[in-house]
Amino acid sequence: MREFDVVVVGSLNLDLVARTTRLPAPGETVIGRSYAEFPGGKGLNQAVAAARAGAGVALVGAVGSDHAGDLLRDVAGDEGIDVSHLVTVADEPTGRAIISVDEDGENSIIVVPGANACVAPADIPAGHVVIAQLEIPVGTVTAAFRTARRRGAITVLNPAPADELTSELLSACDIVVPNEHEIELLGGTDRLLGHGVSQIVVTRGGAGVDVITRASSLHLDAFPVEPVDTTGAGDAFCGALASRLAEGDTLLAAVHFAAAAGALATTKEGAVPSQAHRADIEALAVTRPIAR
Repeated sequence: MREFDVVVVGSLNLDLVARTTRLPAPGETVIGRSYAEFPGGKGLNQAVAAARAGAGVALVGAVGSDHAGDLLRDVAGDEGIDVSHLVTVADEPTGRAIISVDEDGENSIIVVPGANACVAPADIPAGHVVIAQLEIPVGTVTAAFRTARRRGAITVLNPAPADELTSELLSACDIVVPNEHEIELLGGTDRLLGHGVSQIVVTRGGAGVDVITRASSLHLDAFPVEPVDTTGAGDAFCGALASRLAEGDTLLAAVHFAAAAGALATTKEGAVPSQAHRADIEALAVTRPIAR
């Protein structure tokens, strides 16, 4: 059996992006300035991020038998990602994400799962690192992590969108990577550590990253950039993190590299198009030593 550097178990969506001066308040209508469609979904975003960071990647997921599904499959294949475990569901549409982006690059997102809800527990390809998110069924993620753990892989959970995490899933996670909002919805770092998670990486956008273990807590500042669109920045971080963990980096070194990838992803529009390549990430990463 071929062993990949990174196996991504996750979602694929067509992103429908409207740019506006400001995000609407509940019940309010605002006029959009532009509209575009981009390939996305947290699974595809993270797979592309890992591949562009230099990893050999396999993507496990599902799309519909429609134009969007064909498009997303082609996008992954063009990035050199193995799609032999990407299934087509005949009676469900490909997932969609409706995204609003304001002039400061902040966004709000509604995800319609479609075929992503059909990603079922199954054997997954072998990988050094297996990473998953929560735009697919939790049971599928749990089964994938159990398989990965039996093979000695590192399991990384990006708990987005935030949802109640079972003890069964948490006990199968080596690293959990929530953002600053998700960690609060999940009950805080103490709860995760108490359920068997050994390492937590909390991304805080422009406020940097926290790396937390049972023995220590460390903060890394963000790389300064001018944000255009923050969509996909967290996925850039996760994919780049997985790629460096697969290379044998320490968690701190991998987080430093991932923070540079996440920063670069905010400087371009679109979740997949904004994912940076390894040379550009390394060029930004070396501008600041790793904090200790």
